[in-house]
Amino acid sequence: MIEFFSETNFKLKNKKKITSWIQSIIEIEGCSLGEISYVFCDDKYLHAINVEYLKHDTLTDIISFDYSTGKQLNGEIYVSIERVIDNAKEYKDTFENELLRVLIHGVLHFLGYSDKKEEDQRIMRKKEDESLSVFNN
Repeated sequence: MIEFFSETNFKLKNKKKITSWIQSIIEIEGCSLGEISYVFCDDKYLHAINVEYLKHDTLTDIISFDYSTGKQLNGEIYVSIERVIDNAKEYKDTFENELLRVLIHGVLHFLGYSDKKEEDQRIMRKKEDESLSVFNN
C-alpha cells in the first residue's frame, strides 16, 4: 500500500496513476510493495528531520527511511515541496516531472540504489530517467 500525507496545503494530483506507476517500478525491479508512506512538507519540516535523524544541517528535497524486509519494500519518504519547486526551476523542468523524479528516487533507494559516489549518482539518474519513461508511456 502506498499512502500520501501532507504537512502543508499541497495536494497530490493523479494519485491513482502515480501509485500504479510506483508499484510497477517496484515489480520491474523484482520486488514487492509492502507499505510506503510519502509525507509532503516544507523546507523547515524536512530540515528538522535532517538535523535530528541524519545530523545534516542542510536543506534537501527528500529523505527516505527504509524499513524493507527482504524483497518487500517498506518505508517513509519525506519530500520538501519547496525544494522540488526550486529544483524544477534550476534544472529547467516542470514541477510535475521533478516531483515524479523525487518520488521514485526514494523508492530507488529502497531498491538498493545509492547516490553517494559519482558513479552511483550516474546510475541513479539513469534509473530515474527509465522510471519516468515508464510513467510517460
